[in-house]
Amino acid sequence: KKHLVGVLPLRTLLFADEDKRVEELMEEDVISIATLDDQEEAANLFRKYSFIALPVVDGENRLVGIITVDDIVDVIEQETTEDMEKMAALLPSDEEYLKTPVTKLARNRIVWLCVLMISGTLSSAIISGYDAILSQAVQLAAFIPVLTGTGGNAGSQTSATIIRGMSLGDIRPRDILRVMGKEVQVGMICGVLLAALNFIKQTIFSPSTDIMVDLTVSVSMGFVVVVAKAMGCVLPIGAKVCKLDPAIMAGPLITTVVDAVALVIFFNVAQWLVL
Repeated sequence: KKHLVGVLPLRTLLFADEDKRVEELMEEDVISIATLDDQEEAANLFRKYSFIALPVVDGENRLVGIITVDDIVDVIEQETTEDMEKMAALLPSDEEYLKTPVTKLARNRIVWLCVLMISGTLSSAIISGYDAILSQAVQLAAFIPVLTGTGGNAGSQTSATIIRGMSLGDIRPRDILRVMGKEVQVGMICGVLLAALNFIKQTIFSPSTDIMVDLTVSVSMGFVVVVAKAMGCVLPIGAKVCKLDPAIMAGPLITTVVDAVALVIFFNVAQWLVL
């Protein structure tokens, strides 16, 4: 009936007793992949079990073909390239860079640049909404790039780690609470260290700055790092749940989101400590 009933490794065959039948030698616990499964799932099976070949079956478990390790190398390269392009806010392209027309390169980039530009206006709107605070403590404005940059970097670190773990099958949506708990703990450690280092740096190298401003920046930085780490794990997993590629929640996009959150935290802490 063309059903897949087992596999027979070459090593087993070579060392087997000549009188034995194939059904005695074959491994019945077969790992296979369906014709409609994503090619990335096949790549994960090759990585996990170190296969040199993988049987392919249809919906009725009938053997219709095999995938070899040579085939999957091309798939892994293609999937990795696609993820890297999405993480850098580019539309995926199968063409080689030097053979791709300039107009197509621009088209692949302009869409996400427009999205990020429009979403970046949220940060401008937040700053405008806190004009009163900035007018009373002008020194605060000088620390906005440091704070948003640190938050963006912290979020990007986490999102890259989570996206990598999800692509390898090590992290699944059901692990979100465990992942968030771990990243919040990492964020707390990093946040406290960065806040302390920033306060010491400002005290030594910028003694003219109001000490309450230094404290505001340092406290804000601690909170921002924790929140950025949490968002860095929640957004990719959330994208996966919504049937989107988690890679889109990396680099530029998460940095834009974290920037807005960092500003809100910063101005609220400033309102509490400085004014």
